[in-house]
Amino acid sequence: MLLIPCPWCGARNEDEFLNGGEADKRRPANPVQAGSEEWYRYLYTPANTKGWLRERWWHVRGCRRWFKVDRNTHTHEIKQVEEADQWR
Repeated sequence: MLLIPCPWCGARNEDEFLNGGEADKRRPANPVQAGSEEWYRYLYTPANTKGWLRERWWHVRGCRRWFKVDRNTHTHEIKQVEEADQWR
């Protein structure tokens, strides 16, 4: 069981949350002129990191807020949690 520390509700079981993917992933700078290859990489190719990754999490069964988590994808250790800013 993974305990995820929500900034507002405290540590909760992982089944209360949904993972929103990589937090630092950015949309193409010019979406209208971006080619299909650039959109494909953005939409369908995650980093697949083994180690530390910053992720978005949504506390769907709690406060319903988004936040960012620095989590080791290999050990599931959580190092830092912060409130989410606007997604870009």
